[in-house]
Amino acid sequence: MKKTALINAELSYLVASLGHSQEITVCDAGLPIAAGSKRIDLALIPGVPDFITSVRAILSELCVAGVILAEEFAIESPELHQALLALIAEEERLMAQKITLQYLPHTAFKQRICLSNAVGRTGEFTPYANVILQAGVVF
Repeated sequence: MKKTALINAELSYLVASLGHSQEITVCDAGLPIAAGSKRIDLALIPGVPDFITSVRAILSELCVAGVILAEEFAIESPELHQALLALIAEEERLMAQKITLQYLPHTAFKQRICLSNAVGRTGEFTPYANVILQAGVVF
């Protein structure tokens, strides 16, 4: 059995298989996921698992170089947006590497997730609680 925090087999495999600049999207329960995209459905009931816990679990194994968010996230869900930014800042500190932050209009964000290697759908019911994590390298 794995010793690290991320014990979801599909997510763990996904993280292990990513190369530099490849992407994972972590999304709320309502984000439309294209039929051709790999979906890792984590949602059980409304709010479980929540967005921040899901991102934190992925960050326990993924080296992140960049983050992409919808512009609307900061406006419509400022508290959760700030919680995510704090989590990203902590990750920067732990890895001693800068993580780039990019904002797109929500429509462009939804189109961009088609480039992700997979989309992890959480049980989060907070509007615009979605993030694209771009893999970095640990060296």
